[in-house]
Amino acid sequence: MNDPGGRLAGRVAIITGAGQGIGLAYAERFLAEGARVAVAEIDPERGGAGIEHLTSLGHQPDRVVLVPTDIADEASASACVAATVDAFGGLDVLVNNAALYYDIDNTDNSFEYLQRVFRVNLHGAWLMARAAAPVMVERGKGRIINQSSGAAYMYALPPMGEFTEVGAFSYSQTKWGIIGLTKFLAAQLGAHGITVNCIAPGVTMTAATRRVVPEEFLPMVTMMTAMKKELQPEDLTGTAVFFASDDAAMITGQVLCVDGGGAMPG
Repeated sequence: MNDPGGRLAGRVAIITGAGQGIGLAYAERFLAEGARVAVAEIDPERGGAGIEHLTSLGHQPDRVVLVPTDIADEASASACVAATVDAFGGLDVLVNNAALYYDIDNTDNSFEYLQRVFRVNLHGAWLMARAAAPVMVERGKGRIINQSSGAAYMYALPPMGEFTEVGAFSYSQTKWGIIGLTKFLAAQLGAHGITVNCIAPGVTMTAATRRVVPEEFLPMVTMMTAMKKELQPEDLTGTAVFFASDDAAMITGQVLCVDGGGAMPG
């Protein structure tokens, strides 16, 4: 397989949740930069639509494959890595993008629901990293890019009204956990030539966001940022390419907020 030129030429990447939204934008940009991409998707229909979109842009079918994957299932995560290695001969980059968001229920404060969100959003990322790391260690290099969220920094927005119970903050909790996971993985894997970094997007204008965030709130969210501009999936892709490229060879354990100046952690 001949790879086109680009900053990621010759690299093999798994991008979870790449059938739509931000994950699909990552896949599109990675392919344009010369990578070969495994689209890891739990929903076959969504994954198929993503593959159709990517090939319609002129990317050769032998450079992008669909790998049905449930990141919260240990066997499925391992099978995803094995299928990618089988298809492309190796693995260089893992992008942990998939998460419960499109159907998130921020009003459900039950322990059972909190456990479900953790199982996908945080433990799923850990399972994928655990499956991918041995392949990267054997090769002596690799990139793991985790996806947190600006929601991890929104502690000043508690539930309003009369107190009824302690909130679960399920999405925000898991996305804060991703930041910690990034740092622990970076500390362990750095000696093996593997960098682990994290992107924390702001409120990104995807179908999922328009489903989760009330329409009347979206302009307010935009105005709360320094740049006063809507954040699009394409605005995140350059950061992912940077973390996956040789330019970031000595950067690890870092979190980069890409949000137009919404969260500005020190």
